[in-house]
Amino acid sequence: MRREVLTWSDVDKLIDYLVPQIRGRYDSMVIITRGGLVPGGMLAEALNITYILTASVRFPTDFPLEGPAGAAAHPEQRYALPEFIEFPSDEVLEGRRILVVDDVWTRGRNIVTVGKRIDAAGGYPETCVLHYKPASSLYPGHTPTYYSAVTDAYIIYPWEIDRGPETLGQWN
Repeated sequence: MRREVLTWSDVDKLIDYLVPQIRGRYDSMVIITRGGLVPGGMLAEALNITYILTASVRFPTDFPLEGPAGAAAHPEQRYALPEFIEFPSDEVLEGRRILVVDDVWTRGRNIVTVGKRIDAAGGYPETCVLHYKPASSLYPGHTPTYYSAVTDAYIIYPWEIDRGPETLGQWN
């Protein structure tokens, strides 16, 4: 799989491409952790959205993206039950137009699940990612409302580069 390492300048350009696409005013933003934290913060600032919420979702069952010889992904992936580690209450979602932000739509499970739960609570979600990967999506015909780029590459964002104590040296 092709890899693409982005710089902070690359991310700035992706955000600059997204901002003019986004129409209307949002009552709040739900940022999907962890990948959506940085782009969500940047978009919240650029769009002047001050009511920021987070959602943390985990899918315990993880199948490979493709089966043997390039066969389609397992259908069970789409229906795996999510674990909501953190999620806003229905009361703060109901009746609100909400921008849901993540870094990348690979399979689409996290952002689709978050959007559906917001919708079930009576909110009006629209989704936004920096990168959209239609070839690996589990939801054909379903796309993010807003996205900066379409890719098939494995994206490495600047905030994902190793920065731990092992890389920077031990702190005393």
